[in-house]
Amino acid sequence: MSTIGKNIAGFLLSVYLCIMSYYLYTHQYFNADIEAYMGLVYKYNFPDMKIEEIHKKVYDELKSKDPDTGKSDLSHKEEAFGENTYYQTLSENPKAYEEELSLFTVKPLYNFVNSIFFRLGFDASTSTFLITIISYVLIVALIFIFLSDILKNHYLALLLTILISLFKPLLDTSRHATPDGLSTLVLLLSFYFAVVKKNLWMAVLFGVLCILTRPEYFIFYSLLLVLLYIFRSDFSFKSKNIVFSFILFAFTFGIIQYFNQIPWSVLFMNQFTKVQLYPISNPDSFNFHEYLACIKSKVLFEFNTSYFPLLLIFIIIILDYKMLKKKDRKSLMYLGLFVAVYFTVLIRFFMFPSLVNRMMVGFYLIIILALIACQNSKSQIMRKTA
Repeated sequence: MSTIGKNIAGFLLSVYLCIMSYYLYTHQYFNADIEAYMGLVYKYNFPDMKIEEIHKKVYDELKSKDPDTGKSDLSHKEEAFGENTYYQTLSENPKAYEEELSLFTVKPLYNFVNSIFFRLGFDASTSTFLITIISYVLIVALIFIFLSDILKNHYLALLLTILISLFKPLLDTSRHATPDGLSTLVLLLSFYFAVVKKNLWMAVLFGVLCILTRPEYFIFYSLLLVLLYIFRSDFSFKSKNIVFSFILFAFTFGIIQYFNQIPWSVLFMNQFTKVQLYPISNPDSFNFHEYLACIKSKVLFEFNTSYFPLLLIFIIIILDYKMLKKKDRKSLMYLGLFVAVYFTVLIRFFMFPSLVNRMMVGFYLIIILALIACQNSKSQIMRKTA
């Protein structure tokens, strides 16, 4: 398509993203985690500030923007014992609040970026969600670039990009003060450099940043490296470089876990069985029977309320089984990617039995973009053989 068409599509997308940025900035959720991330912003920028002062600053700011902050939520049945009154306790008890902050230090890159925005002059609450809006804009721009490359039609790429940008999990992610938007951005960037640019080291760099944002992505990247090793000749990647990439990922994950003060068992209990008011100084013992009961009670509900069953239907429809039988390497790569995604989600579920859509949005987008690329590849083959 002509350069004029490309420029027009780019201009329209820019206008659209400006409108969406304003909407997201003015329609932020003040979700339950925001007070912890705000506390870490103060803690990192003012290491000598007492927890009582941090606690007061955080809740004074939040209550000025959302008067319901810190109130008990009795509108739903408790999933973990004590969760309905947990946030009221935190708003009244600086000591419990201080220990809660330790639950959120395992996302160092997100906390670091928040601290930068705070130093630039934004208030603490705004600092925690600015990166999610910026990530949304960059994610949408990256999707447009990727689709333009594979479809060779800028207007079709623009239409699909806008439709994907309105995908509810992506919008919800961009309205929460969480690391999910940033982790999705660096995940897509690592894929873009590996698959489109064939640049392993840039892909590994963004992979490390993704793990620093959400450590559980280490599972996914480990499986992807296995996939890359199998198909290394298709990407012209050397075996030793792939092995070294795994060492970098493992080292990054290990460093995070080394400095993490909260064991997995306490994180699990706090979310799914019994709230831990003092997870460092007085954690409860882990109960394996309660763990199994939780897994059994949530497995069907969580998967059925996610988009994974729906996306699996499209995977089954779009995959070219004739090419798979012929052991076509591109078709096998797509199959391997989908298996890696679903296997990662399954492993993650047994560690943390929740498939909240904003946490899964990176996987959703990988599947959607891979399906578009797969279908486009099939169409090209059909045109050549017609």
